[in-house]
Amino acid sequence: MMVNFKAEIEKFESNGEKTGWSYVFVPEEIAQQIKPNDRRGMRVRGEIDQVSIQGKSLIPMGGGDFILALDAKLRKQLRKEEGNVVNLSLEHDVDFKIEMPEDLEVCLAQEDGLLEHFLSYTKAHQNYFINWLNTAKTEATRTKRLIMIVDAMAKKQDFGLMLRSNKREK
Repeated sequence: MMVNFKAEIEKFESNGEKTGWSYVFVPEEIAQQIKPNDRRGMRVRGEIDQVSIQGKSLIPMGGGDFILALDAKLRKQLRKEEGNVVNLSLEHDVDFKIEMPEDLEVCLAQEDGLLEHFLSYTKAHQNYFINWLNTAKTEATRTKRLIMIVDAMAKKQDFGLMLRSNKREK
């Protein structure tokens, strides 16, 4: 079901890893219309001011409320920044899928339990690893990231912990 509403673009002054993010606030009553009884986050598709979006994450903020992050590329397409109002037309993106890259699957399957551990994470958590791997610009960076993901699975680390522990080692 497509849900239509207006929202002002806001920006986190300071909020942990979300500091500096631009976003629109999606109150619980609207989120419930998009996907009833889901408080864990969901992917949405639709339009923001006639700009088509798909596979965008609604991020839970507690109490049933969500935010929809607006990256720089999307804000540029909208020609809008913090303080501007946008018209949103959103629905649950039931077709959203990210396929596991073959090289990641092969690497994780080399050692007992690693692939199973990776697959025990929610789809959203798997997607953090997969998107990060897929955004590597060079083969060397991709290889380094593959090694980090395999190591993280061996240590039973989630995505955030993997990134933090690798920062400390440098």
